[in-house]
Amino acid sequence: MKISEQNPSTIDISAHELGFIDEKRFEKVQTAIAPNSISGSKAVALEIANLIREKADAGENCVLGLATGSSPIRVYEELVRMHREDGLSFQNVITFNLDEYYPILPEAEQSYWRFMHEHLFDHVDIKKENVHIPNGTINKEDISAYAKSYEDTIVDAGGLDLQILGIGRTGHIGFNEPGSSLKSRTRLITLDHITRVDAAKDFVELERVPRTAVTMGVDTIMKAKRIILMAWGSGKASIIKKAAEGEMSTEIPSTFLQAHPNTTFVCDPEAASELTRIKTPWLVGECEWNEDLKRKAVHWLCRHVNKPILKLTDRDYNDHGMSSLLTEETSAYQINIRMFNQAQHTITGWPGGKPNCDDSHRPERAEPARKRVLIFSPHPDDDVISMGGTLLRLVDQGHEVHVAYQTSGNIAVNDHDALRFADFISDYLKSIGHGSDAAGDLFDQVLADLQKKKGDSLDSAHVRQIKGLIRRGEAKAACRYSGLKPEHVHHLDLPFYETGKVKKNPIGEADIAIIRQLIEEVQPHQIYCAGDLADPHGTHKVCLDGIFAAIEQLKSKPFMQDCWVWLYRGAWHEWETYEIDMAVPISPDELRRKRQAIFFHQSQKDGVVFQGNDDREFWQRAEDRNKDTAQRYDQLGLAEYEAIEAFKRYFF
Repeated sequence: MKISEQNPSTIDISAHELGFIDEKRFEKVQTAIAPNSISGSKAVALEIANLIREKADAGENCVLGLATGSSPIRVYEELVRMHREDGLSFQNVITFNLDEYYPILPEAEQSYWRFMHEHLFDHVDIKKENVHIPNGTINKEDISAYAKSYEDTIVDAGGLDLQILGIGRTGHIGFNEPGSSLKSRTRLITLDHITRVDAAKDFVELERVPRTAVTMGVDTIMKAKRIILMAWGSGKASIIKKAAEGEMSTEIPSTFLQAHPNTTFVCDPEAASELTRIKTPWLVGECEWNEDLKRKAVHWLCRHVNKPILKLTDRDYNDHGMSSLLTEETSAYQINIRMFNQAQHTITGWPGGKPNCDDSHRPERAEPARKRVLIFSPHPDDDVISMGGTLLRLVDQGHEVHVAYQTSGNIAVNDHDALRFADFISDYLKSIGHGSDAAGDLFDQVLADLQKKKGDSLDSAHVRQIKGLIRRGEAKAACRYSGLKPEHVHHLDLPFYETGKVKKNPIGEADIAIIRQLIEEVQPHQIYCAGDLADPHGTHKVCLDGIFAAIEQLKSKPFMQDCWVWLYRGAWHEWETYEIDMAVPISPDELRRKRQAIFFHQSQKDGVVFQGNDDREFWQRAEDRNKDTAQRYDQLGLAEYEAIEAFKRYFF
């Protein structure tokens, strides 16, 4: 299979194009890796479009099984584009959606009925009577009969020609959670806690996520003539490996797809990163050993045999599929010395470069000795959570440090915090004689707005403004503590974020222009930005795309020739040791200072709105991650530090 970044619209990912999977690859299902989620989505959309046209030419209906969630969004966007620009008609299309929350109203913000209409059905010429989405309002006692009628309607339509799937972290397809059998049919199911945690970001908090859903069964899905499962982002890497390479089990329902005769997994490189042929290709067969792969292999071998680099032997390499690497490098001794030196040279206590020193083996340049540094923070706390120790070090070492908060972060503030601050402001205004009516109006208005708010309804503009100011004040306090000058703190409030909803707009020209203007104003020698790729639709990834777009527009400028870009990771993930280009050791005292800077973000402590699937507070996650990186460096045989913050250089 070939997927072209230049012209992804010409891709066909049908099963016969993929050919047979080499058994040595470990994968038990056909797996295609696209250059990125955009080209992968376009490839899937093209196969759907070709099937629709083929069926139309034969005078037949095309029966599609459709999915919701972030994975198919760009597929639907491309289908809408083809309808508008290429004349793709949906007149012969009959659709059946996989699932729906229960209970939920169709007009609810999070309902899959609404999702499908907003992303696809409202923009194409499909007949209303041909759209089938499980009913989230049916009486509970009627669900069994309703589920059977849903199955019967699929059969009456001729069965599913093509079923589109995403995959959950539990390995669920549709809402077939762990424990679902191969023979399961459409039914009401109780959602797994992990699934509800993952959905909490859409419902703002876990308590609002329904505990049940109506879903097609595994048997229903397996009867489709063709199945495509999509996975984007590193957050899906672990479960994709299990689904594609593991044994079939009710504990991971997606493994049942291995038994389907015409299924393809379509992944981006991040989602495929844990597959054996990608993560450890030397275990699959002969490799073409470039420097990156050699570094990756040696670091993996150290962890696998529990030895530091300099203690690895010829036998260790030969026993783990790396004999060809030994042949290239002559001996274990030779490659060990070289890889040890490479890893050692990533470590620096001078993230802005050490003045008046030989920098030939340092990750950063010595000159200019005093650099202009621009740190982009997607939310108003990512700077100190992700690279707070390095930020403090840059300030302490005399660099001109700027921090740019790309979004307001207002939706991540609890209602009670907004009410508490409104109450404080009202009391303060009264205390200085600004009139009880004016002071009371603010509190009363906020209270009234929050009382009107029901379930998934949006905050009023007034409440969002207060929540944004809360986060802005916290960020300013953390910057003040860290020693930044007030004029070097920039609140960009990018427009794409300000929807008042969890769902944001795509990055736009207005966003890119704001980022570009700041880069031109500061003319930095270093740019730091969040390199998180776990969710291609997540705020961090969208913010990163905006920075990359701005850099692309500016890269011909003279000042950009002396600008280096460093990527940090967020609270959930860290770079692997073989990926790290700069490792900044953090002392125990600096770790305590970093913790204090994080503590200034009080609205993000003690039960935050978007806790994620980790019960630890952000400062705990950050410290554990930094200590783990230091421990992994120690295991390679390098110096032992309290903690390390890690960065990867981006070349533009």
